[in-house]
Amino acid sequence: MAAGGEGAQAAEPEAVLEPGAAAAEPRSFKDLGVTDVLCEACDQLGWKTPTKIQVEAIPVALQGRDIIGLAETGSGKTGAFALPILQALLETPQRLFALVLTPTRELAFQISEQFEALGSSIGVHSTVIVGGIDTMSQSLALAKKPHVIIATPGRLVDHLENTKGFNLRALKFLVMDEADRILNMDFETEVDKILKVIPRDRKTFLFSATMTKKVQKLQRAALKNPVKCAVSSKYQTVEKLQQYYIFIPSKFKDSYLVYILNELAGNSFMIFCSTCNNTQRTALLLRNLGFTAIPLHGQMSQNKRLGSLNKFKAKARSILLATDVASRGLDIPHVDVVINFDIPTHSKDYIHRVGRTARAGRSGKSITFVTQYDVELFQRIEHLIGKKLPAFPMQEEEVMLLTERVAEAQRLARMELREQGEKKRSRNDDDDTEEAIGVRNKVVGGKKKKRKA
Repeated sequence: MAAGGEGAQAAEPEAVLEPGAAAAEPRSFKDLGVTDVLCEACDQLGWKTPTKIQVEAIPVALQGRDIIGLAETGSGKTGAFALPILQALLETPQRLFALVLTPTRELAFQISEQFEALGSSIGVHSTVIVGGIDTMSQSLALAKKPHVIIATPGRLVDHLENTKGFNLRALKFLVMDEADRILNMDFETEVDKILKVIPRDRKTFLFSATMTKKVQKLQRAALKNPVKCAVSSKYQTVEKLQQYYIFIPSKFKDSYLVYILNELAGNSFMIFCSTCNNTQRTALLLRNLGFTAIPLHGQMSQNKRLGSLNKFKAKARSILLATDVASRGLDIPHVDVVINFDIPTHSKDYIHRVGRTARAGRSGKSITFVTQYDVELFQRIEHLIGKKLPAFPMQEEEVMLLTERVAEAQRLARMELREQGEKKRSRNDDDDTEEAIGVRNKVVGGKKKKRKA
């Protein structure tokens, strides 16, 4: 990574803070050196005590050091970089003060919410610059010179190259959140371009769940004598997470899903599918069976994606079906159960998916569907997390009783998918399937009659 001649800087972090390195663990944000007004903001957000990564990273960041933060998902990373940035901003107020780079749009909006919430009492303004949203309105927002910009690399480079009068020459802080994922998504060229046009004399925080070769290369290019704050030395899942698997024939997958949703009714669910199409199909299938399910995937427009997320966050929907666009960094506080409906092809994605539950000290469940075709992938996951998972207890005969109803719902879901495809072609429009498409009401009524008969 070229990074504008910065490649000669320190290759290795100067110090490493391993788990538990802080001898007397601080009990409050004040103990970490956070100023009173920000401690109050933490209190209002319900952050009573700092998480491990916050304990390790905040004091070092407040000393003005560069940081490499290695932490599992759901560990409070946003607070670990937002608080030191806001404290520095309080000391030397300045516009276009900090830039946070993230891999996905949803994560960008979420980080912005946390900056706004923590900085509301001190008048901090942040702007989100991501694809899928009108560039003109973004240019106007940048012209107002917010304190903090949260951006995906591609769209930010667009603005740096094309928006008149916009530059980051005065930038004081750069954060790369989920750096491993930014680089996996082939944003290397964009990151290079950004590093070339921002000041060398800045503070840089690099956060990543995994330390890949690409991340090490980026570290050498962008950081000066960084301190490494690691709170998770190997891949691991949260202690309070109960993890299960079910081994099932592939053709009855949908029936088993419906059985589990009925068994664990009353919980909120996140169901991960491997493709946009399967996410949409399964959402339609579940809706036809009377579940409040909503999809979230990359083929939906940005507004629809945020709409789905907000409905789920507000508990207006209890089931969110998603592709891996939602497996990392999304802070959805109340997920009780994560279901891997399609097993992830990359074992590391398993960690991020199940990290959607059991966050911030709460407990949670995850259930992974394993068909005859998934055995090897499942063994890889068990090897990565270093444990054998127990089977989820089930009554097979009860599952088989559902097959007729499920087959009817599958047929309708296929019809609705076809209708949507035709609609999209004629209108060139996204549809998150929230609107009922004629057939559904007929079906549900028809099914009830059938069952009575």
